[in-house]
Amino acid sequence: MKDFAPSIAVTEPLIQVPGARLRLPQTLTDRDLLTKYFRVLGNRTRLEILELLREHGELNVQDIVERVGASQPQVSNHLACLRWCGFVTNRREHRAMYYRLADERVEQVLGLARSLLADNAEHVAACTVVDSR
Repeated sequence: MKDFAPSIAVTEPLIQVPGARLRLPQTLTDRDLLTKYFRVLGNRTRLEILELLREHGELNVQDIVERVGASQPQVSNHLACLRWCGFVTNRREHRAMYYRLADERVEQVLGLARSLLADNAEHVAACTVVDSR
């Protein structure tokens, strides 16, 4: 099967910024990036946050914490990941931080996943390979 996206492989060593928390690998292929992209979606809490934002449009952190049932630090960590990876965007209003989906394509990915799942739910539920990782 042929890759559908243009190559985004990083072939040159990436520059480390002194004091930066960002650690980039020497080489990263488009397949590596795509795998990482789907790992973002593979976390139950992050997926639940995305589904909430898809349903409600925009929520503040406290609303997300209450609906997800996780601690505020955990939710904030997941939101930071989602924001860093381009899934959500945020805005500040006084002391509250509000989040929403960053791009309509995120909503399309979620809808497509649900559509595919509708046709394969029993097989996905029975798959033991995914459960073992």
